[in-house]
Amino acid sequence: MKALGEHMLLEYYGCDAGKLAHSNEVKEIMVNAIRAAHGTVVTNIFHNFSPHGVSGVVVIAESHVTIHTWPEHGCAAVDIFSCSDRLDKEMIRDSLKLQFGASEVATRNFERGLLPRIGKSRLQTCDTAG
Repeated sequence: MKALGEHMLLEYYGCDAGKLAHSNEVKEIMVNAIRAAHGTVVTNIFHNFSPHGVSGVVVIAESHVTIHTWPEHGCAAVDIFSCSDRLDKEMIRDSLKLQFGASEVATRNFERGLLPRIGKSRLQTCDTAG
């Protein structure tokens, strides 16, 4: 079966709480990691919660990357969904671990949109970036 996309779920632990607390900093870290991993940023939105936490979505031509942080616990959850082999999801994972100062990262991968093998002319993916 051919998967239309891959979904990587990441849990970061032991992070620097200061790096997880402010939407502008989280956005900069996320966007830089995505661009370095060959992602094409379309748009993004990040929100600070009171009293703690940031949620954000970066829409990319290859699909999306999302985050929710719990600075009071030093942890963050990140989802990377992509229909493109060009996006280096492992590079994003490793960059975020370094930038957030995480001591540990748990990774789970899932194939999404499983289709039976069909002719290439009928199989399309969401990779519009080339």
